[in-house]
Amino acid sequence: MHTVVVGTSGVTASDVLAVARGGARIELSAEAVAALAAAREIVDALAAKPDPVYGVSTGFGALATRHISPELRAQLQRNIVRSHAAGMGPRVEREVVRALMFLRLKTVCSGHTGVRPEVAQTMADVLNAGITPVVHEYGSLGCSGDLAPLSHCALALMGEGDAEGPDGVVRPAGELLAEHGIQPVELREKEGLALLNGTDGMLGMLVMALADLDTLYKSADVTAALSLEALLGTDKVLAPELHAIRPHPGQGASAANMSAVLQGSGLTGHHQDDAPRVQDAYSVRCAPQVAGAGRDTLAHARTVAERELAAAVDNPVVLPGVGTGGGRVESNGNFHGAPVAYVLDFLAIAAADLGSIAERRTDRLLDKNRSHGLPPFLADDAGVDSGLMIAQYTQAALVSEMKRLAVPASADSIPSSAMQEDHVSMGWSAARKLRTAVDNLTRIIAIELYAATRAVELREGLTPAPATRAVIEAVRAAGVQGPGPDRFLAPDLAAADAFVRGGDLVAAVEKVTGPLQ
Repeated sequence: MHTVVVGTSGVTASDVLAVARGGARIELSAEAVAALAAAREIVDALAAKPDPVYGVSTGFGALATRHISPELRAQLQRNIVRSHAAGMGPRVEREVVRALMFLRLKTVCSGHTGVRPEVAQTMADVLNAGITPVVHEYGSLGCSGDLAPLSHCALALMGEGDAEGPDGVVRPAGELLAEHGIQPVELREKEGLALLNGTDGMLGMLVMALADLDTLYKSADVTAALSLEALLGTDKVLAPELHAIRPHPGQGASAANMSAVLQGSGLTGHHQDDAPRVQDAYSVRCAPQVAGAGRDTLAHARTVAERELAAAVDNPVVLPGVGTGGGRVESNGNFHGAPVAYVLDFLAIAAADLGSIAERRTDRLLDKNRSHGLPPFLADDAGVDSGLMIAQYTQAALVSEMKRLAVPASADSIPSSAMQEDHVSMGWSAARKLRTAVDNLTRIIAIELYAATRAVELREGLTPAPATRAVIEAVRAAGVQGPGPDRFLAPDLAAADAFVRGGDLVAAVEKVTGPLQ
């Protein structure tokens, strides 16, 4: 099994995906263990002094003015975890929780949190055992990090609350720890707070969304090319010299992908065959511009994710001493989720627009007045058969929800903690709605694929591109049926969705074209 070694820095998006989705094992590097021990010495030294230090010997948030005596500090750390584990609603997906825990471990190992090495090792042991704490949908405002979700994870480390075992059954966390020989942690000064303060949930969801959207943008280039082909459109608009004079990188990449898919097509360029057309509709002609803008948004979001992956997000943080000076613990605002929240919202906007233009192409394929010779709704016997009429309804419903999901969460803020935390990012909410948007976009692209492949097959006497033929063969082999009389449509759409979601559409094309951009 693949192993991810966690050091003091250098965790990558690939590492997150390996742990969250691939079940990779985790090891702590010797460098990380040394950094953990060094930071803990600073915390212990400060805890022994009479001066109040936030997170070490004080309360939290609006209660930070109270000095906590040494005999109550362990109770303070337990209490913050218990009280902050206040989530409600449906359970969050296993991969999200694993990403959340792994990214918190990444920051803990940075040497800036003051957590003891044995606590970090317990975090790794829980992940390696396949134990997944139960985290709920609601509870994070995305400032002071994802407090409630992280608290539910910390609660499981203490042997409290519920967790899902490797068998998928939810049981008391203490029982699962005992079965795997894991000793519950006894939290000391600052450790409870350090386990809760981070952007780890929203960052984990961003990393996974970026991976999914990378595949979906390639998939959308493919389905746009198939629709252009089925509509007997022109591929001249994909010429690289046209895109070079508007040098947005994403636009050029999308145009190149579409051109690669259409190479060798006998369907393109028939503008004058049935009704004179000077140019194709925007949804066809401007496909690279829209998908390209989304690709450039992905590139910006990826930069933000990489910066956040390199960050140590905690409050307060442990800073090592300079020269002969001792280390110190400083309060800060690095937990604020605005940088991550913004790009999560940007991606939801871009995804909604990509879904919208895909739906417009699908509708054009089904409308006999605009499809240039295709049967109404691609039906076998229009009137007796309804064809793909309601598949487009489903696609339209998905697009409508995508537009609602594109409303920014990060534009909102609700004060909390008696006005101490008076401006929050809502980054967790932005991440949650982006996950729904990514799911919907997959379905929307699947429906365009379903319509476009059927439409190409209905163009009798014209030869599609080799890449198109490869897609049709692969999608039919995957259980998505071709033209014919009406049948129960939902299974076909589900099979098309699985084909896109699993990356099979891109893989089928790349066998002919080579790697897409």
